[in-house]
Amino acid sequence: MILRDVAHIRTGDKGDISQIAVIAYSAADFALLAEHVTADRVAGHFADLPIRSIHRYELPALGALNFVLEGALRGGVTRSLALDAHGKTLGAQLLDLIIDRD
Repeated sequence: MILRDVAHIRTGDKGDISQIAVIAYSAADFALLAEHVTADRVAGHFADLPIRSIHRYELPALGALNFVLEGALRGGVTRSLALDAHGKTLGAQLLDLIIDRD
């Protein structure tokens, strides 16, 4: 299964930082997200980006994980030559992360 099967995302960006909230469709799937969508897995998924650090914050009452990716936007919206320097694209890409139910 892939992440989009059990969760949706909301994103934001400021400067060179992208923020991606991964929100479970069902509260019952939060434990699955917490186990399988780690900062290391997110870093591996975006290995081609010059990310300096990734911080993961758990929000169990909301059934969500929030990731803050510093350096992910290659200078930010107004400084990058990338075709799409916004965090929205990264969120959509993260939804293709493969996760497994044990």
